[in-house]
Amino acid sequence: MAIGEQPAYLRVAGDLRRKIVDGTLPPHTRLPSQARIRKEYGVSDTVALEARKVLMAEGLVEGRSGSGTYVRERPVPRRISRSGFRLTSGANPFRQEQTAVGAEGTWESRSEQEGASVDTADRLGVPVGARVMRTRYVFREKGEAMMLSTSWESLDVTGRTPVMLPEEGPLGGCGVVERMAAIDIVVDNVSEEVGARPGLADELLTLGGVPGHVVMVVARTYYASGRPVETADIVVPADRFRVAYHLPVR
Repeated sequence: MAIGEQPAYLRVAGDLRRKIVDGTLPPHTRLPSQARIRKEYGVSDTVALEARKVLMAEGLVEGRSGSGTYVRERPVPRRISRSGFRLTSGANPFRQEQTAVGAEGTWESRSEQEGASVDTADRLGVPVGARVMRTRYVFREKGEAMMLSTSWESLDVTGRTPVMLPEEGPLGGCGVVERMAAIDIVVDNVSEEVGARPGLADELLTLGGVPGHVVMVVARTYYASGRPVETADIVVPADRFRVAYHLPVR
């Protein structure tokens, strides 16, 4: 293969991708069979199979048991709004932010104690194995799962306080800033790092996707005078949503 020349499977995948994008192969159309790809492009079975795998990994096609591989309906991306300010006090930030863009946001959650993993301990600045409260959320828009979140808080900070359980008690359902303020901790900074990776099987089962689909991951940490008080991983299906930031200018 000459320098700069594409491998055969990428060349085939690229041509099929073009046909999908321009509508030559519309949604719900069966993708050409492996034998047809082999004949039409003059490639081996291995190359034809790898080309199909590329399109599947990109979320352009999906396999249907006993039927074949079909072009997927391409969703129109919707926005998940994130803001650097609070609209009002005393309500869940997710609901506020989605209301601001005309969406109906609801969520369900479950909290339980666990020992901090290496990653969690590093992000919260606590020893590995230290007791933390883990809360898992599923956020929905009109019943459709749109975002997952797993948050961790050190029980050295919130243990034996009214805000130990994020979704229970007098401030249940409020944001981290309000909850921490109730125990005299002033949150003054938040960081978010955005990345992407293939979705895990359990994530895609909840969010509605197939193995290989890409998710965006927002790693968020709240700080009070430099001390991490809450950290979370927020997972969003990349083919259906965009994360839109609205930040105030001061």
